Amino acid sequence: MAALLGACGGGGGGSAEDEPTGTFHVKVTAASFPSLQRLGQTSLLRLGVRNTGDRTVPGLTVSFTIKGQEGEDSSLPFGISDPQPELAQPDRPVWVLAATYPRLHGSSSPGGASTSNPKTFSFGALKPGETTQAVWKLSAVRAGRYTLVYKIDAGLGGKAVAKTEGGVAPGGSFTTEVSDRLPETEVTDSGEIVEIEKGK
Repeated sequence: MAALLGACGGGGGGSAEDEPTGTFHVKVTAASFPSLQRLGQTSLLRLGVRNTGDRTVPGLTVSFTIKGQEGEDSSLPFGISDPQPELAQPDRPVWVLAATYPRLHGSSSPGGASTSNPKTFSFGALKPGETTQAVWKLSAVRAGRYTLVYKIDAGLGGKAVAKTEGGVAPGGSFTTEVSDRLPETEVTDSGEIVEIEKGK
């Protein structure tokens, strides 16, 4: 993998007022998140993005929301809004993001800056031909089947727009089942407790 997006700590890539106008071509090169998880399990969500154009992307951003009205109504990137009326705090997390994440691949420092929109993470400028890979560390805290949608853009102000070479908005989704069932375990000859492999 090439670039570590500007400075290692991420960044905003300038103010929204200074954002250049235009279309910036990017490609999602890698996307992974386990489709089967358990309550309390911690998993890594990985996204790789490459600048396939000839202009520097001014401010690469990644936004998340859980598909459906409850996810769209939530202010949490990895949560839903409880539809029950009169709740003081209707937002309910499905996954909890670990402190100091997201990070850039191979770095121990935070790599994505939070923005005024809690669902959007900013990674700063991305030069032509460069690729970055970001990692989110998420712990499942709510059982169910969810589709987590992600979108890539080129800035925060709306003037810089990310597109694929085919002219569509870059992004995708992960469909994940979070189970509340405890794993089956066994004790090995050495006294270690391990999960029983399926099919064993």
